[in-house]
Amino acid sequence: MDGDVSWYRATAEETFSLLESSKEGLSKDEASFRLSKHGYNEVETKRKHGPVYLFLKQFANPLIYVLIAAAIITFILEEYADSAVITGVVIANAIIGFIQERKAEHALESLAKMMQPEAIVLREGLRKQIPSRELVVGDVVLLEAGSRIPADLRLFQTKNLRIDESALTGESVAAEKNTIPIPGEDVALGDQKNMAFSATLITQGVGMGIVVSTGTRTEIGKISELIRESETISTPLTRTVNRLGKRLFIVIIFISILTYIVGSLQGFDDLEIFLATVSMAVAAIPEGLPALITISLAIGVKAMASKNAIIRNLPSVETLGSATVICSDKTGTLTMNQMTVTSVYTLEGLFDVTGDGYSTKGEFFQDKMRVNAQDYQSLLDTLKAGSLCNDAYIKEEGGINGDPTEGALLVSAMKVTGFHLPRLDSLPFESEKRFMATLHEEDSSSNIVYVKGSPEKIINMCNSQYDGQKNTGLEAGKILEGASTMASSGLRVIAMAYKHVDKYKKELSVEDINELTFLGLQGMMDPPRDEVREAIKKCNTAGIRVIMITGDHVLTANSIAGQLGITTKGALSGSDLDSMSDEHLLENLKHVSVFARTSPEDKSRIVRLLQERGEVVAVTGDGINDAPALKRADIGIAMGRSGTEVAKEASDMVLADDNFASIVNAIEEGRDVYDKIQKVILWTLPTNAAEGLAIMAAVLLGITNPPLLPIHILWINTVTAIGLGVPIVFEPKEVNLLKRHPRSADEPLLLSIIKRRIVTVALLMVTASFLLFFFEMDGQDMNISKAQTIVLNTIVLFEIFYLFNSKSIYENVLGRLFSNKIMLGGVALVILLQLFITYSSLMNDVLRTAPLEIADWMIIVLVSSTVFFVIEAEKLVNRRIQKKRMI
Repeated sequence: MDGDVSWYRATAEETFSLLESSKEGLSKDEASFRLSKHGYNEVETKRKHGPVYLFLKQFANPLIYVLIAAAIITFILEEYADSAVITGVVIANAIIGFIQERKAEHALESLAKMMQPEAIVLREGLRKQIPSRELVVGDVVLLEAGSRIPADLRLFQTKNLRIDESALTGESVAAEKNTIPIPGEDVALGDQKNMAFSATLITQGVGMGIVVSTGTRTEIGKISELIRESETISTPLTRTVNRLGKRLFIVIIFISILTYIVGSLQGFDDLEIFLATVSMAVAAIPEGLPALITISLAIGVKAMASKNAIIRNLPSVETLGSATVICSDKTGTLTMNQMTVTSVYTLEGLFDVTGDGYSTKGEFFQDKMRVNAQDYQSLLDTLKAGSLCNDAYIKEEGGINGDPTEGALLVSAMKVTGFHLPRLDSLPFESEKRFMATLHEEDSSSNIVYVKGSPEKIINMCNSQYDGQKNTGLEAGKILEGASTMASSGLRVIAMAYKHVDKYKKELSVEDINELTFLGLQGMMDPPRDEVREAIKKCNTAGIRVIMITGDHVLTANSIAGQLGITTKGALSGSDLDSMSDEHLLENLKHVSVFARTSPEDKSRIVRLLQERGEVVAVTGDGINDAPALKRADIGIAMGRSGTEVAKEASDMVLADDNFASIVNAIEEGRDVYDKIQKVILWTLPTNAAEGLAIMAAVLLGITNPPLLPIHILWINTVTAIGLGVPIVFEPKEVNLLKRHPRSADEPLLLSIIKRRIVTVALLMVTASFLLFFFEMDGQDMNISKAQTIVLNTIVLFEIFYLFNSKSIYENVLGRLFSNKIMLGGVALVILLQLFITYSSLMNDVLRTAPLEIADWMIIVLVSSTVFFVIEAEKLVNRRIQKKRMI
């Protein structure tokens, strides 16, 4: 019986028959039995792994494997300095990654908390308040306004019961509940009017229901299972870096083996050639690369946080930069989640109402001309009826207390003035009646009844209409046509009417609600955020498609999409999706960008199919129903203010200001991060390749005294990685990032231009270094230490000049050589360190260096600067070729 979807088709009597064994509720023994049989499966979001696992996880990267192997080998060969530095880099990288992931793991276990309210139940004929975790199937739960539903319930008694289900269904309007059985199969959650769902909030009325599902069997519990079952999708960056690491691993191992074989054939001693091979591997390995990528991501995290986008795990920083689709929830994300009257229809015309949400500031327009509402009596009376026939009120701190629909009517009236008449009696809204009525004192001769409800119901109870001056005969067809026009625009339409009664009438009954005079219609909606329109326009420019997925009605969703500028060919509902195969839905996804009346499963399915099509998908949402899709997405984006904790914990990024427009800023930052990572690679790999190639060339040429010692390579890698590599990630943002289309998720980090740059720079550096080495060795003093010192400084100066080339992959950098002050500081630091190891007698002994003369430095600078001019000339040629292709 637990979890049986047929509950919404059962009659109240059939449901209540569950209690026949105990007429007034479960006995203590029966409850205990059911608790053991159908025990509350409390939803838990326990951490799957402890801190040790998280730390070890940071080493699961092919590039790190290479570094670990190099550290072990150098240690075995008693090259302790090399081993220590490489190990330090690996551990530092792991610590940074661990800290970031540990922060994410500290998320609150909110889903469990949301499912643990207190519940008032009937047991052994007595009202008892128990923790919701002790509820069992068959318990009778008493419901009242302000409380949270503790389990899934089949309602068998309701009175004016309304429940806010927006976190579960996405509907901004509180759902009206009843006990009527619902025919058919696969009824959407939003249409199950005789069910109350766990974790939703009662906004109005009272009722009673029987527990039919608890724990993971509830609708929210099913969502938690979807979250658990959703795969953790790797980001484009992690996939690309992993591919790069594997390729580097293969290349370095191959070259190392080749070097060893060639050295052996050249007659080198086994230990000597083995040390040379290890030195070459250490030189070629870009051990600073993982740390530099991590630093780039960390800086991106900080930049995004300053723009209200809080990142929960590092790789997600870059993922937004490659996003091709944003699947957005409607309520509270694209819209304000505040019902607002936007249109009023009376016999004096149609009026448009301005103003956002629950702000009482707004104006009235007719035919696009601003009007004074005080000049239109039918408008004033319509607003007055909505304000007085109303149980909501505005809170002192702002916002509305009460039903969102009534809040909207109250606010629309306050845009003109406050209406006050003492209330004598009222008939609360009930779904069966479809109207609410209130009785007020009016003047010394009469009282007045105001009625609001569905247009069809109100018109059936009217026999006249007010045109602003007098009552006339009712034109029902004209009024219904006006209501239909408003509804087709996605508005929720409420009709207003009134009736004068005797001064001595103090109570209302249903029989009094007849022979009414029609006043007007008020159309309301959850309006789109103003800033979202511009944000979607920017997304379109950036080549990013926006898709709306909501639990709201199709008409409403389509209307909002049109106002926001979301391009779509029609809209599909959840029932449409149920009847479609994956292939059929994939075809529709090419041109349909609005999906309404959807379930959490529908949203996850859409995200999955988009990913299978090769899209990089970002998903926004704030409700519990969004959590599975948020977790499945390449990057899940939750709302910080209105979002449930469940949504936040399933996400990769949280918008602190709930502003969809902040996503655009985050996308720009994400693209900038990827740019910087590519620049890091652009600078790192050619310089590392040159160092490795220098040792390999020495082996191939049979040089017994190599131009670089292993300690020299270690020094170069350590000093330049910190002094030159780190400053790249502080390079100012390039212009027009949002005018580029998203990069392909499969685009390699090693672009063809970077591969060409690796070959060009490496050959240039090695050739120049060897020429200077041989030139010095042919001198009279035959000072090997001085020759090696010249090569060491030449390579470092090469790296400095090439660093300025790397400020941009494609563009000329002459106009912005000094734009990065941190880079200038890093260059100055490296130069000072080079002077220190060249002229310090202590460092001469440690590093086997020797002092140089002024003439040596002049030659070094002249030779090493050639790389700057060669690369800038290459960029110029490439740009001209590109322009010719475009022509």
